[in-house]
Amino acid sequence: MTDSHPALRPFRIDIPQSQLDDLSARLAATRWPDELPGVGWSRGVPVGYLREVADYWRTGFDWRAQETALNRYPQHLTTIDGQNLHFLHVPSPEPGATPLLLLHGWPGSVVDYLDVIGPLTDPRGHGGDPAGAFHLVIPSLPGFGFSTPLAGPGMTADRMAGIFATLMARLGYDRYGVHGYDWGGWIAPKVGRRDPQRVRGVHVTAMVTLPAGADGEFDSLGEADHRRWQRMQNGNDGYLRCNSKRPQTVGYALTDSPAGQLAWIVEKFKEETYPEEALPEAGIDRDRILTDVSIYWLTGTAVSAAQVYYEEFSVLSPGGERGTVPTGVLVSRHDNAIRPWAERDHHIVHWTELDTAGHFLAMEAPELLVADLRTFFDRLPDVA
Repeated sequence: MTDSHPALRPFRIDIPQSQLDDLSARLAATRWPDELPGVGWSRGVPVGYLREVADYWRTGFDWRAQETALNRYPQHLTTIDGQNLHFLHVPSPEPGATPLLLLHGWPGSVVDYLDVIGPLTDPRGHGGDPAGAFHLVIPSLPGFGFSTPLAGPGMTADRMAGIFATLMARLGYDRYGVHGYDWGGWIAPKVGRRDPQRVRGVHVTAMVTLPAGADGEFDSLGEADHRRWQRMQNGNDGYLRCNSKRPQTVGYALTDSPAGQLAWIVEKFKEETYPEEALPEAGIDRDRILTDVSIYWLTGTAVSAAQVYYEEFSVLSPGGERGTVPTGVLVSRHDNAIRPWAERDHHIVHWTELDTAGHFLAMEAPELLVADLRTFFDRLPDVA
C-alpha cells in the first residue's frame, strides 16, 4: 500500500469561518412555516422539533471539534475518470491486515464510519484479535461531500464502481474487500463485478433486492419476506421521487436554506433508525447527525449528491449476470433485503439477520457491524 502515488494529494478539511458565520446567520433568519395541529410526524418534520435542532446547530454544535476529529485521519484527493475523489486512508498497525473499502450511502458521508475505524484497524488496541484487522479506505461518493465537483452526467453506480476499483489499485492493494450500505450497498457488488480477480469478498447492509418479473417469484417467499416487500412498497418515497426525477429543482431550496437541508436529512434519520417511532437521537448522537448535515451544507452538495438517483432509477432493475464474488449480507431489523432475490443476483455465502438496529448500522450498532465483517472475511478463502 502507498500514499505516495503522484496522483494522490494530501487533504485536510478547513472550512472558512465566513461559511460558518453565514450558516449561523441563515439559521437565525429562518422563516418557519405553520403546521396543522396534532399531525406529529405524519406529514413531515414537526416545526417545534426542527426549530429546537436548528437552534442547537446554531448555538450548541461545534463544527470545529468535528472538523478536528475528522482531520485526525489521513485524507487525500485524487482524480479518476475525470472525477475529483476525496477519501480517508487509515492503515492498520497490523501488517497482515485485509484492505477494506467502505462505501456510504445517502444521506450519509464518511462520518458514518467514524465509530468503526478504531475497532477495524486496531483490534488489538480494542480488546480484539489482531488477525481481524483491516486497512481502511473510506471515500466520499462522487458528488458527495468533498468529492466534487461531479464530473458531469453519466456518473452511474457502475461508473463509480470502476473509480473505486482504480483507487484501490492506485493505493497498491492487489486483494481487497468491499463493504457498503444504501447506495454503497448497491455499488459494492458492482465493484466485485468490475474487479472479480482482486475483490476477495463483498459485504453489504441495507441491500436493495428487487423482483425480476418472473412467474412465481413471490410464491416461495416466507412471511417475513412478504412483510419486507410490503414495507418497501408502503415506505415514504417522497425524497426518492424528488431526487430521481427533479434533483436540480428541489436542490435550490436545499442549497439556499440550512433549515431546509436539515429537515430533508433529519427526516431520513427519523424514519430509518430503530425504533422508527423514536426521535433519531435515540439511535445516533445528535452531533454525529449534524456533522453529516453540515458536510452537505458546507460543501453545497444537495444537488450533486442526488444525481445518482437520477442516473440509476431510469434503469433500476435486477442486475444482469449473477455476481461471482463471495457476498455477505447483514440485515438489520429495519432493512428489507429478500434472500431468494439476493441469491438470484449475488453469490451469497453469508447471511445474518438482526432483531435490532436500523438503516445506519455503522452509527447505530457499530459493534454488530464490526463483528459481522470479521466473521464474514474470516470464513473466506485467501485466494479466489
